[in-house]
Amino acid sequence: MKKLKGILYVALGASSYGVLATFVKVANEEGAHTSVLTFSQFTIGAIILTLIALFSKKSVIVEKEHSKSHYPKLQLVGFGTAFGLTSTFYYLSIQYVPVSIGIILLMQTIWMGIVLEAILSWKSVNATKVIGGIIVIIGTLLATNIFSTEVSLHWKGILFGLLAALFYTCAMFASNRIALHLPNVERSAYLIWGGLLAIILFWNFNIIEYFDINVLLKWGLFLSFFGTVLPPLLFTKGIPITGTALGGIISAVEIPISILCAYWVLNESVGLIQWFGIFVILISVVLINIRLKTKA
Repeated sequence: MKKLKGILYVALGASSYGVLATFVKVANEEGAHTSVLTFSQFTIGAIILTLIALFSKKSVIVEKEHSKSHYPKLQLVGFGTAFGLTSTFYYLSIQYVPVSIGIILLMQTIWMGIVLEAILSWKSVNATKVIGGIIVIIGTLLATNIFSTEVSLHWKGILFGLLAALFYTCAMFASNRIALHLPNVERSAYLIWGGLLAIILFWNFNIIEYFDINVLLKWGLFLSFFGTVLPPLLFTKGIPITGTALGGIISAVEIPISILCAYWVLNESVGLIQWFGIFVILISVVLINIRLKTKA
């Protein structure tokens, strides 16, 4: 029963990420500017996570001597900028390509993560991960239906999508490596504050020019809840129960959820070849994360 709860937590966390892009596109169609959407999402999310961290701090003992850095919180804010840039480039990408393509481009973080691991430590990269990374690329070519003469993908959408994946890879690295001695909610709060800083620097005067209090209240609350508050809380509850490998596999549910959401809300069509490509990517996620126990 406990394992089932853990699986449910991770699946819900991944699903909440999956609905974001569709509703960002709906907000764009209503006239909401991407700068205001990202600013609203991260501002409200950072405030809520900070409040949760303050109220939950009483039950957590933080051992500072475990920190490898003299400034772990500053490090979190620094690496947190990658979260802000991930959302920014992802939301820009889906302005030029369908949401179903945008999520596939974002998931290139799977093989990018393997490359990053290889750069940091060759020992942690095995043949299974390399094969899994190659399968992701093959699945991406099928899922984007790039070989079809009828498909024309805007180069800006592809570029922004790959940049989102690149920064998402950096963000995941920070989440799993930086200031692990701090409580998870507190770490999430500092990362999101860093993301907000990146958004302010990236969009700067656009936020003032296009700012709309109605967008902040209507879309900011929605996007912050599903994009910056709910996933960290659910993942920190679920992954310790499921384990990293199973958690990584379950979190891949974000891909079909995002595509189905775009299908239901935006009426985006996805062909049979694309679904096969998505299936291939999901298989690669399983292959990369699965750990086979062998007897001595």
